[in-house]
Amino acid sequence: MDFRRYFSTLIIYFLFWLAYTGSLAMQEMLAGITISILLSFFTYKSFSQKSSDNNIFVRIFNLLRYIPVFIIEMIKANIDVARRVINPNLPINPGIVKISTELKSDYAKLFLANSITLTPGTLTIDVIDDLLYIHWIDFKSNQPKLQKKLITGKFTGILKGVF
Repeated sequence: MDFRRYFSTLIIYFLFWLAYTGSLAMQEMLAGITISILLSFFTYKSFSQKSSDNNIFVRIFNLLRYIPVFIIEMIKANIDVARRVINPNLPINPGIVKISTELKSDYAKLFLANSITLTPGTLTIDVIDDLLYIHWIDFKSNQPKLQKKLITGKFTGILKGVF
């Protein structure tokens, strides 16, 4: 058993338990730690991954760095989509683009795909190996590098440090 992976999974489960219950009562905490111990025992191998490049603190720091970047990108995209909807000419140029990613972990690809989908104006249709198929409300370029920069540019760099 890899105790480091087990312990980090246990801590994450317990923090989610505390956030969900919102209680620091002794009974709640005992129930939470018991459930976290059991869940961690059965899921730590699939829930956490070994990362030789980054320790858990660097990964958590990068995740915390990712949150404001995602929020800012989501606000910008909301404003852009709202501007398009309000415009009587409805200036859209939809298209489907194929973007390759350097992210290796399935969790990282899932996180990236969900981040793209949660950003208005884009929708991840499919993820096949290292390729993401994305419906884009405003198809701006036929150049794959520019498409990748416009859609995933801010997300990918930080996610490499998380996963």
